[in-house]
Amino acid sequence: MATVSVYNMEGKQVSEIELNDAIFGVEVNEHLIHRSVVQHLANKRQGTQSAKTRAEVRGGGRKPWRQKGTGRARQGSIRSPQWTGGGVVFAPKPRDYSFKLNKKEKRAALRAALTSRVVDNKIFVIDELNFDEIKTKKMQAVLESLNVKKALVVLEDNNKNVVLSARNIPNVKTAFTNSINVYDILKYDAFVVTKSAVNAIEEVYA
Repeated sequence: MATVSVYNMEGKQVSEIELNDAIFGVEVNEHLIHRSVVQHLANKRQGTQSAKTRAEVRGGGRKPWRQKGTGRARQGSIRSPQWTGGGVVFAPKPRDYSFKLNKKEKRAALRAALTSRVVDNKIFVIDELNFDEIKTKKMQAVLESLNVKKALVVLEDNNKNVVLSARNIPNVKTAFTNSINVYDILKYDAFVVTKSAVNAIEEVYA
């Protein structure tokens, strides 16, 4: 089992914790990770872009000039794609970009992403993360004590003071153990997680 340090909110090491190899010590499958990231981004797309084809553009019903004898190229409509104001060739239409990943693939990709954070020494476990008030400076001080700037902060439950304290800090996002995803894990330079959240992750994704 991998062993990582546990820090307090002042950034001092207070203990160590052993991570479950079934979650934090698996083989890093880059193909599954890639598929999971692509799926996440595809599912976020609205797919509402739309443009008109030549059949949908208003006008163009009359032939602009006769077929022969003018010396000009033959034209059938002023709404053909080569005309200004004409329709678009293969115009984009509203569509659903989302696709499905099997549940086993999702879990395997998540385990691989978590393992990559351990391998790269980018996981920071905090014994507890609690504020008695909503204060951005306090959250900033915790991150600075860990020497991280771009971080995903994972909590076990909805700690309102922590979430609101981190909300206005650029490049910092809070998430709960039941809502983490591969894209966010890899997007941020540091994976900051509370000790209780580590236990919850091991219970949920084991």
